[in-house]
Amino acid sequence: MPKRQLGTNGPLVGAIGFGCMSFAGFFGAADDDTSLETLAAVEAAGIDFWDTANIYGMGRSEKLVGQYLKESGADVTLATKCGIVMGPERSFNNEEDYIRSELEGSLKKLNRDKVELYYIHRRQQELPVETVAETMGKLIEEGLIDAWGLSEVAPSTIRRAHKVVPLTAVQNEYSLWTRQPELGVIQTCEELGIAFIPFSPVARGALGVADLDPAQFSDNDFRKVNPRFMGQNWLENLDYIHAFQTYAETKGVSTPALALAWVLHQGDHLIPIPGTRTKEHLADWAHAGEIGLSEDDLWEIEQILPAGWAAGDRYADQQILGVERYC
Repeated sequence: MPKRQLGTNGPLVGAIGFGCMSFAGFFGAADDDTSLETLAAVEAAGIDFWDTANIYGMGRSEKLVGQYLKESGADVTLATKCGIVMGPERSFNNEEDYIRSELEGSLKKLNRDKVELYYIHRRQQELPVETVAETMGKLIEEGLIDAWGLSEVAPSTIRRAHKVVPLTAVQNEYSLWTRQPELGVIQTCEELGIAFIPFSPVARGALGVADLDPAQFSDNDFRKVNPRFMGQNWLENLDYIHAFQTYAETKGVSTPALALAWVLHQGDHLIPIPGTRTKEHLADWAHAGEIGLSEDDLWEIEQILPAGWAAGDRYADQQILGVERYC
């Protein structure tokens, strides 16, 4: 696994990380034993940067990761998050007392004394981000976290926060079908020496599973009400997806591996965090960091999947709460 540096002063980690949201049932039912087997395969593949959050399954994902790390002794760089308050109406809390309480709970679930990277999952807009940065700086000084990051934020927020306590990472959605970060976030992170961590880099599975059928999504699948997987939007998107699948076949690589390779070629400071529930799907893309793409390859991909090709919003109205929409 090729290595990349996590921010300016962070550790070297695998160029591809691993997102643990799938273990919480966001993309259909997840079995704990299968999840633990998948984590073993992730470790064996040399993927040593793992990402989870306190709200993934209301702690289920963190508990599974903590169980695996305790039983295996795996040496990984671990990231988790706080800031989203689940309830009848989702809200956001970035106050110091709340952050400390959630971090304490996460560390217990993860069987850790500290976490290497701690994100604010979504901003509480009425609280200045400078105040939040000061809180995270205290946690760093106290040795509870090594570094901090933000998720789904705008370039202006990144700059404001970084002036107070330097950021190590910013995590936004980015893939061949969601390219908004190219309008400032990727460039700002590169300028400031911040790692950019794309989540959903294989388009929430649209560029992953070859026979993906939204009609088979379970009721609790996040994508069930996601506009890009619904009705006419999905039918239009399939035409593009099939063309990309055909191109991947001509290159002798899997569709998700090619999608990840494209992300990796967008900058050395990008560390994507794909996820999966099974070791079989992991095998489809774990080697993507070794795939080289020429300028001609990148041009060809751009012709097949030009910026803006995906039909439908990337979130439903109830899903986009807390996301900073800056352009």
